[in-house]
Amino acid sequence: MISVRFFSPDGATALTGFRVSGHSGVQGNSVVCAAVSSACYMAVNTLTDVLLLPADILLRDGLMQLRLDDGDVSKAQVILEGLRIHLTQLAEQYPKEIKIEFSEVQ
Repeated sequence: MISVRFFSPDGATALTGFRVSGHSGVQGNSVVCAAVSSACYMAVNTLTDVLLLPADILLRDGLMQLRLDDGDVSKAQVILEGLRIHLTQLAEQYPKEIKIEFSEVQ
């Protein structure tokens, strides 16, 4: 199962990052995994390489995490909200393969 956690400190509505972990289906051969990975890479690349926002990024097999600096959160909301909507819709289509949650703790 793929676990997606969006960070929203202090219960605020602004998203400050996300963590995606796990795999769906057979590792390396899942359309759901590929869709989630592609969406997350697009979000990370847009935030860091297009908007030039500083971020802490962690990448490992089956794990991607992005945390933004507090001062840059407002600039990132459109991208993070788009990622949230996209992954939520995927989770609705594949509820046994993707779980979405929100956390105040990063």
